Amino acid sequence: MTLEPAEHESLDSLIGDWNIFQLRKGHRFSTDDLVCAWRASLASPGGRRLLDIGSGIGSVGLATLHRMGPYATLETIEAQEVSYNLAQRTVRYNGLSDRVTLHQGDLRDASVLAEGARYDVITGSPPYIPEGKGVMSPIPQRAGARMELRGSVFDYCAAARRWLAPGGRFTYVMAAQDPRTEEAPVAHELAVVERWDYVFAARREPHIATLVCARIEDDPPPRRSGTLVVRGLDGQWTEEYLEFRREMGSPRRFAR
Repeated sequence: MTLEPAEHESLDSLIGDWNIFQLRKGHRFSTDDLVCAWRASLASPGGRRLLDIGSGIGSVGLATLHRMGPYATLETIEAQEVSYNLAQRTVRYNGLSDRVTLHQGDLRDASVLAEGARYDVITGSPPYIPEGKGVMSPIPQRAGARMELRGSVFDYCAAARRWLAPGGRFTYVMAAQDPRTEEAPVAHELAVVERWDYVFAARREPHIATLVCARIEDDPPPRRSGTLVVRGLDGQWTEEYLEFRREMGSPRRFAR
């Protein structure tokens, strides 16, 4: 296993001193992934058993793991071989093989994890474009990350419900204006305990949202909400966004 990027790959800063392998013209991590990790870590500060479903190149799960401290462990599920292989190299490069277990498989398949497996913290970044409703990228890895080729947010919520431990939290990032963002957890007996909306430019509608969910039988707390504006009316990053980046140890440059 080579730990040097090929010509068509890049090795980029993810969070803190951890780096990540990415395709130069494939799916690359963005603000979406980091806000998901941010809210997941704040919702479950004592979580030790982490699971990232539909994990892609590993950005959400690894960023969450970084914030949960040295005693937390992470398992991931990813169907695309190219993303799974990139994540393997990222884990090895950062010396995390003793804390991270990668599974190649479909999150809709209960057998991809051991029977009875349960997790304190589950994260996910579902694709948000139904098949046939958008332009399919000619790059398969990118298409799989954006188009619902292997399920939708409903399948992510079903998987989270299956593997969520009592008292655990499931955090996902999804299109803010899509009604399915709120419908999916209800359909799988999950209660939304927090929603944050992210406005990429002042006076526009929120573009993405992160939702934190609990099992309804766990007597979840009242719902909370918040909004983060990325760029103000002057077109510059807001102080709130800059503080988020500092808190996350974000690289200087990444998408959006």
